[in-house]
This record gives sequence, C-alpha cells and structure tokens, in this order.
Amino acid sequence: MEMSIRFPKLGLGFDYVPKSFQIFGFEITIYGILIAVGMILGISFVVLEAKRSNQNQDKYLDMIILSLAAAVVGARISYVGLNWTLYRGNPMEIFNLRGGGIWFYGGLLGGILAAALFCKISSLPFWQMADTAVMGILIGQAVGRWGNFFNRESFGEYTKGIFAMQLPISAVRSGEVTELMRENLISEGGISYIQVSPVFLYESLWCLLLFLILLAVKRKKKFYGEIFMLYLAGYGLGRFFFEWIRADKLYIPGTKISIGIVISAVLFLFFVPAVMIKRTMSRKRAAARKQRREKIYLAQEEAYRKETEKDDTGQAGKEKKPDIEHDVSGENADDLLASQEEMPDDTAFGKSEETDSDNWENSRYAHIADAWRTESFPKEDEGGEDPEAFSEPMEEKTVE
Repeated sequence: MEMSIRFPKLGLGFDYVPKSFQIFGFEITIYGILIAVGMILGISFVVLEAKRSNQNQDKYLDMIILSLAAAVVGARISYVGLNWTLYRGNPMEIFNLRGGGIWFYGGLLGGILAAALFCKISSLPFWQMADTAVMGILIGQAVGRWGNFFNRESFGEYTKGIFAMQLPISAVRSGEVTELMRENLISEGGISYIQVSPVFLYESLWCLLLFLILLAVKRKKKFYGEIFMLYLAGYGLGRFFFEWIRADKLYIPGTKISIGIVISAVLFLFFVPAVMIKRTMSRKRAAARKQRREKIYLAQEEAYRKETEKDDTGQAGKEKKPDIEHDVSGENADDLLASQEEMPDDTAFGKSEETDSDNWENSRYAHIADAWRTESFPKEDEGGEDPEAFSEPMEEKTVE
C-alpha cells in the first residue's frame, strides 16, 4: 500500500507516513498515541489551572477520569446508533474500538452528563469547573486531530486550494471517496491520488485559536459557565463549516441531513444569545449592587455629618463667653478693659476662687506648698533672688 501524503501547493511531500508501528509484536496506532498525548496535555493544563485558582485538584482529576470513560462510551454508542446498518449483522463488532468508529458530539454529551452528575453528587460547582475543564478539551482536540492525518480520514471534498492534500486512493476507505474525487484523480508514477481538503488541519487550528481566545476572555468573564458556553458556541461555529465540506458525514437515519451540521448550528444559535443575555444580566446586577453600596455609603456619610454638627453645636453652647485675652483688638480694646475693671476680680475671666482651689490638685504645681500657690515663681527684689524663700519649699518637698 502506498503510504505517501503530499501537499503540492505548499511544496510538501511525505513519502512514508505510517498508521501504526509494532512493539514486541503488539500494534500501536499513532492515532491512539496522539489522542493520549492530547489528553495528558489537557489534563495537565486543567490541574495547573485548578491549582492556580486555589481549587481542589483531586476533585478535577476524579471528574475528568469519570468524564473520559463516559465520553468513550457515548462516542461509540452514538456512532453505532447512527450507523446501525453496519453493525446489525455482527453486534460483537460494536466492542471493537480498534476498528474505529466514534462520534465526537456523542462523546462530548456523555462527558458533560457524567461531569454534571459527579458535581451534583459531590456538591461541587459544575459551571465553575466546566469553565476550567473545557480549556483542557480544546488542547486535547487540537493535538488529537492530527491522528486523522496518519489515519487518512476526516478530509473534505475535492479542492484546488492552497492547502490541498493528495492521498493515494488505495490508502483511504472507499466509502469516503466521492464521485467528484474520482473525476479529478491525479496519476503520478503509476499511483492514483485524490486531492482533498485537510479538514483535520482546519479543525486543529480552529481549536487552537479558540483556546487562545477563551484564555483571554477567561480573565474578564462575568459569570460561571461563560467560558463553557462560549466553547460550545465557538466550536459549533467552526464545526458547522467543517461538517459542510467533510466527505464522511453522519446523516440522520433515513434522511440526507447531516446531524453534525444540525447540532453545530443549534449550539451556535443557542449559546451565543444565552451568553449575551447572561452578560447583560450580570452587568445590571453589578450596577445595582454598586448603586446600593453608594446609597449605603452616602447614608453613612450623612449620619456622620449630622452627628458631627450636633457635637459642634453642643461644644459651641458650652463656650458661650469668649476668651477676652484673644478677642481684645483695635478699637474695642479700651472698652473691654473698662468692662474688666467693673467686674469683680474673682470673675473677671469667668473663673472663681473656688474653681481654682478645686482644680489645684490637678495642676502641674500641686506639689508646691499652700504658701506658694498664689505665685508661680519666688519674688525678686532689686538685689536679686531671695535664697531663703526659694530653698524653703524645696526642702519641704524633699521631706515629703
């Protein structure tokens, strides 16, 4: 069997591209290896993201393992159901996974249902975990799709585009070769090639682009589940066009309607408005919360202002008489001094003798003897300080 793959418009040619290899007599498919690598990279990203966001990594691993098992079962059951005529005569062939035959949307549905059930039983936030998990799914898809390159499958109709891929007709399944491909066979060196669109390449690049977009949106998401919904909408948009040009479409039984196109369109048309509505509601709730906080803040400020004014009014009432020493100025100085002469000496400054003696114990001169209370310093005569008068109270204080 000829095992070459060529991209003539790009000037690329691979003379030998194997589908599998053997180790100790056991055949290992490159498709399976790439699927496993994609799964490992995706799981690693999810676990690291869970660690970064302080989530339980073990719970993510439990959910992923359960979801992967359910995804394999769902992908196989959905494929068999859509191609029942191939398995009706030999039911045991259903369990031959090495023979191929899985459908991504069936696996996606099975994985989502298993994850939702796990979160429900474990009382975990499904939407929050789904936002993180879908990033790993995109990594797995971007890597795993290259398995279709080695298997010579998931290609599109005949094309003359720059990415046109040439495959030996003997290396592909006959059921995937259309009339248009046969009409445009290319013969070279005695080998007949079909020239098709590398849909697997388009889908891999689309998943990588979608991963980068969601990685940027993730930092500004408005609600849990937004990234998950955007993934379904974005992947549905790309898959709609990929399914349109694929040669191996799966049809709704009894019709010529591609079920992949229908589901892709439904995902996009449903989840895009859903995200827009949810984001609008989230913004309105955020604005309402902000408005409530502002009202509470203004009410607190008003209460504080009123309390301050009340305290200031009470303090002003207690200090009705002005301090004459600070109010004497200019033309009123003589009048104020005259009014002081008319007032008794013990009330000239709003104080009484009783008040002075009551507060004496609290003053800084409480330690000075009673004889010295009327003067802060000893009298000085013309000759200088009176040593006896100055030293006597100091001796009394020392004795005390």
